[in-house]
Amino acid sequence: MPRVEKANFDNIYWIAYDDKRQLATKNLAPGVSVYGEKLVKEEGIEYRIWDPFRSKLAAAIIKGLKNMPIKPASTVLYLGASTGTTISHVSDIIDVNGIVFGVEVSARVARELMDRVVRFRKNVIPIVEDARYPQRYAQIIFKKVDVVYSDIAQPDATEITLENAKMFLQKGGSMILIVKARSIDPVLPTNQIVEREAKKVENSGFKIQEILYLSPYDKEHGFILASL
Repeated sequence: MPRVEKANFDNIYWIAYDDKRQLATKNLAPGVSVYGEKLVKEEGIEYRIWDPFRSKLAAAIIKGLKNMPIKPASTVLYLGASTGTTISHVSDIIDVNGIVFGVEVSARVARELMDRVVRFRKNVIPIVEDARYPQRYAQIIFKKVDVVYSDIAQPDATEITLENAKMFLQKGGSMILIVKARSIDPVLPTNQIVEREAKKVENSGFKIQEILYLSPYDKEHGFILASL
């Protein structure tokens, strides 16, 4: 039988399963597996195993994240929603009283997001648009958000994220920036790239709360958490 215990953050759990201690979230859409993750039931509640090799947010938690701005009832703007792996776990965490706007530029990928996630979850609103142009979806995001989460593979990903945060993030809100080092610079060491991008965030009026490196789960990736 699996053994479930609460993690340090709301709506996130540790499950002793398959002889391993694994991260999990309570499934908001029981019976539905988004990306092939295992579904585990304990005392009538279904949990989804959260794979840190597939989700940078899970990797950050396992690597020792101390502050988690995504909470029950949070409003989140998620840039780079892709096919729905991490955003589905965000959906679990924020629960029915929260909402996550998922921006994805590729119509093909967005269709997968809708088939795998949106059709089963009322708290996920897909936006098929380029995050470089936040004014194009400003009318869809009907209120200021608590968190901007960015996981986009562009050389100017930091600038794109900051522009979205400027438009949509409420005062006191948080920004999570996934730094894909090789998308920004093919040569410079990862730590130098992450430190440089963190300085851009700081110079834009944010306070850096945490910087994590996600190896071995995602090599050459950094995780920056900042507050406005």
